[in-house]
Amino acid sequence: MTSLESHWQNVYAARAPDQVTWFEPVPEVSLAMIKSSGAPANARIIDIGGGASNLVDHLLGLGYPRPTVLDVSAAALAKSEDRLGVRASEVDWIVADMLTFASTQTYDIWHDRAALHFLTAESDQQAYVRVLKSALKLGGSAILGTFAPDGPERCSGLPVVRRSAPDMASLLGSDFALQESQRHLHPTPAGNSQQFQFARLRRIA
Repeated sequence: MTSLESHWQNVYAARAPDQVTWFEPVPEVSLAMIKSSGAPANARIIDIGGGASNLVDHLLGLGYPRPTVLDVSAAALAKSEDRLGVRASEVDWIVADMLTFASTQTYDIWHDRAALHFLTAESDQQAYVRVLKSALKLGGSAILGTFAPDGPERCSGLPVVRRSAPDMASLLGSDFALQESQRHLHPTPAGNSQQFQFARLRRIA
């Protein structure tokens, strides 16, 4: 097990999903951007670093077929499977490092809230972009959420890279066009606040 896997396994072993700082009962910004992307009702959606997030519950409720949730932590995915019960069989669960993920299909939407910002090395950031491009259809949307430039400098004991919407567009490059951006003040379960920046980018080349 890598140090990254071990870190996130320990986090989810020690804390309930609704006790981690990034917990959202309803991922409102993510859902709004998925809707505004214009993706069809049968859109294939992958949630990167989805872990124990509630997003997949809402995607199933909206009728999206077989959403995919990828996370390096098997413990995090197991918590989501337990929460969904019988509906867990309607989801593709993938335990993998997002930097080496080799997708066997392409997606209409690549969603990532709070995974990208843990990549502090430029080589890892470029690997992330390569994987994203290999998995996202032409015309598809990348919906990214990171800590904003005035957000926290660390999360879960790890350093992060804070970004504006133009920063995210620059990272993905000229193959993507920024379609929408939104700042979001996230209330943590402990009662603190974290400033996030979301961006929706369409793959144009």
